[in-house]
Amino acid sequence: MVAKLLVSCLIEWFNGITIREASFVSPVFGVAKLTHNNYYANTVPELLSKSSCVSHPEDVHKILSCRGNWSTNSFMQTPQPDLPVPGRLLSLDAFRGLTVAAMIMVNNPGDWNHIYAPLGHAEWHGWTPTDLIFPFFLFIMGVSITFALGGRRQEGTAGVGQKIVRRGLTLFALGLFLNFFPKFDPTTVRIPGVLQRIGLVYIACSFIFLNTTVRQQRWIVAGLLVGYWLLLTVVPVSGVGYPNLEPTTNLSAWLDNLVLTPAHVYKATKVWDPEGILSTIPAIGTGLLGVLTGTWLRSSRPVAEKIAWLFAAGVVVTLAGVFADGIFPINKKIWTSSYVLLAGGLAMLGLATSYWFIDVVGVDKPAYRRWSLPFVGYGVNAITVFFLSGLIPRIMALIKVSGPDGSEMGLKDYLYQSLIVPWFTDPINASLAGALTFIVIWGVILWIMYRKNIIIKV
Repeated sequence: MVAKLLVSCLIEWFNGITIREASFVSPVFGVAKLTHNNYYANTVPELLSKSSCVSHPEDVHKILSCRGNWSTNSFMQTPQPDLPVPGRLLSLDAFRGLTVAAMIMVNNPGDWNHIYAPLGHAEWHGWTPTDLIFPFFLFIMGVSITFALGGRRQEGTAGVGQKIVRRGLTLFALGLFLNFFPKFDPTTVRIPGVLQRIGLVYIACSFIFLNTTVRQQRWIVAGLLVGYWLLLTVVPVSGVGYPNLEPTTNLSAWLDNLVLTPAHVYKATKVWDPEGILSTIPAIGTGLLGVLTGTWLRSSRPVAEKIAWLFAAGVVVTLAGVFADGIFPINKKIWTSSYVLLAGGLAMLGLATSYWFIDVVGVDKPAYRRWSLPFVGYGVNAITVFFLSGLIPRIMALIKVSGPDGSEMGLKDYLYQSLIVPWFTDPINASLAGALTFIVIWGVILWIMYRKNIIIKV
């Protein structure tokens, strides 16, 4: 009762500061709010002109017919759920872009020996802001699945199953290529990785979304998280004799060591992998939390209600993760169930905030969404920039030049030592500046691509 009262207050508050009429789904602007006021009366033609469905901005009936289940006065109503051709949420692109930019920043410091603690991962139990980046991306991918495949739910996997598998395997192959490059030694190549996990989670979440109800999806998430907790805390580890959560002797590490062997896991850990086999199970749970969130955002409920309940759900799930830490410690390296809840809840809060500022308030007040524009370019080409940001530094490391001190070094290190380090007395700040420079360079490239509508899909 208290929770419902609080959410009701939130709904009334959002209704007081947002627009209470319907959503118009634009492929460019995402969800835009339409009302009687002059601002929207003036912007409707502009929004319609951006749509690929019509050739004339004033042709309202044509865009209504091509956008799915809208009635003739649907600009004053809430759109029906499961639109056949869903538009892009600008807030989702921006949130994804911010996440990918953060991922690239923490993966590309100027000097790995000098980084701020929050920009590194927790040693084992516990978490840092950096530990939230990867689950945020999987969560966002889950949300995106509902927008990309929502119109095909009645079909199930017919006609789309092969595409899902092909895309997932392509992501896996791209990750494997990064691990192979530049040595291409099959005897020592790391098999798991970030893109590999993204591909596997994408396949699993897509098939679950297309073949189950929301109620079933909730039970699947609960089953994955509880089942994984029981596996790691109840099942004795072979060769050890008891269940444990130690880095090299837990069940997940044992399975990686058995199946992948030490030659094919993360070299820094030697006998287990942070993107290993068993920990992919709860990672699917992270993606499904995004699927549930995406389904909620696509529902026919009023916008204020959707945002209020998403905020409330985010708080509850985050607190559940904090409390679960007492029985199953928050740990990214083995992707514990408490970690799934913590990261999933915070991702809900982040997306709810972005959605409100960018796709609701930001339509009437552009200043609320202006901050997000630099990240949209990252968001629409997320996989491309992640892959290239991993490949290009490897290529630059192969190009050897003489450094400022006369020693031989890779081109990337040379540019860092020559152009960035001299400006700083603190090596940690220099390292951060190197990472931010990398982000800015990619940001410019991606913004140009976005403006030219160059979107590379995997």
